[in-house]
Amino acid sequence: MTVSRREVVLPARSIESLAEWVAAGGAKGLARARELGPEATIAELERAGVRGRGGAGFPVATKWRTVLGAVGRHRYAVCNGAEGEPGTFKDRTILRADPYQVIEGLAIAAYVLGAREVFIALKASFEPERERVIAAVTEVEQAGLVGDLSIAVVAGPEEYLFGEEKALLEVIEGNDPLPRWLPPYVHGLFATAPQLGWQAHEPETGHSRRQESNPTAVNNVETLANVAHVLANGASWYRSLGTVAAPGTVVCTVVGDVKRSGVVEVECGTPLREVLETFETLRTDATIRAVLPGVTNAVLTEAQLDIPLTFEAFAAAGTGLGAAGFIVYDDSVCMVDVAAVLSRFLYVESCGQCPPCKLGTGAITSALDDIATGSGTDASLEHINHWLGVVADGNRCYLPVEEQQLVGSILRSFPEDFEAHLRGRCTRQHRAVVPKLVDILDGRAVFDAQQMRKRPDWTYAD
Repeated sequence: MTVSRREVVLPARSIESLAEWVAAGGAKGLARARELGPEATIAELERAGVRGRGGAGFPVATKWRTVLGAVGRHRYAVCNGAEGEPGTFKDRTILRADPYQVIEGLAIAAYVLGAREVFIALKASFEPERERVIAAVTEVEQAGLVGDLSIAVVAGPEEYLFGEEKALLEVIEGNDPLPRWLPPYVHGLFATAPQLGWQAHEPETGHSRRQESNPTAVNNVETLANVAHVLANGASWYRSLGTVAAPGTVVCTVVGDVKRSGVVEVECGTPLREVLETFETLRTDATIRAVLPGVTNAVLTEAQLDIPLTFEAFAAAGTGLGAAGFIVYDDSVCMVDVAAVLSRFLYVESCGQCPPCKLGTGAITSALDDIATGSGTDASLEHINHWLGVVADGNRCYLPVEEQQLVGSILRSFPEDFEAHLRGRCTRQHRAVVPKLVDILDGRAVFDAQQMRKRPDWTYAD
């Protein structure tokens, strides 16, 4: 089966220059936004129903309107390109194919919000993407297409939490990726207002006015690319794609037990099974046993694969669409092993600011390891269930909730695997790895071999 592709943010061939981008209709979205004005531009995005593609699916118009209406002297716009969700490669694919559309979407955000500075945040390890983005920013600025807008490309650390929007702002400010308490629209970039208690920063150089929050809009790569096309082509065009409740397209990554890993753009509402079948399972006699939408959401079983690719449908199924990165496991895989390996990833990547998170993910991982290696008991399951209930207490970010949803759903969906381990009868394969993508080359997924050597203090074993 060949799924019906839709080319919106993934062009049929890469856009290699500014001239080629303009010839293909680039810069029309920014021009249209300037014609409409900030409020009308937000209204157009609202009519189109554009939602964030970073994981939460939050309406772009609502986010921008909130930032625009927030108290603050300065406003900022940020592109979150710190793609670290296991099983996901769509943002890097978009940036390699056409970084100009993302820059245009960010410039539209800056115009709407009245931002004088914008930032594109990428991992330092994303060398091909950073080179493309820096070259494209230079072209756009030299051509005068964004006026005096300052566009900075920030290279950040490898940590998973770099992609969390509150931690991402910390990195832009030169700090470690430790999530703040308050969201960016309340406590934005270079804010001088107090965040906790009565502690505050000194006023910005040259200013003597009251402390300010500097509300900031953080949007994902795919989201900003969509913004550029919506403004260029109109809300009605965008709503001609997808479904009434979920307009537009979604860019999916598929890795795992498939013959060919890859990234594909399809209309929202396309059944997940159709997307997966285009990549095929590795063994001719194999069936899909489980699919994980990254590590942020509950597992899907084979019986749920006809679910349409919409935020609402995934939520109704008790999971989430997330960043549309799908990790496929066939019927030979032990799901206890999967749970243990991915729980360890979350434990290692937890920043430790919230003790229940670090302690809880560590305790859950240890109990899962015991079960996976044959030394677990019924008490191990009780220990896991206890910590799943408290791991997210007082959480600053979503990571411990991911632990709850991921491990809890595997326990519920595959109790027979846990029972087999506890009784010493598991015959399934134990070959799970953390599918943290470095690249996808000719249909082959390349995972980060360093991840399994990473320790909970963010150092690496020799």
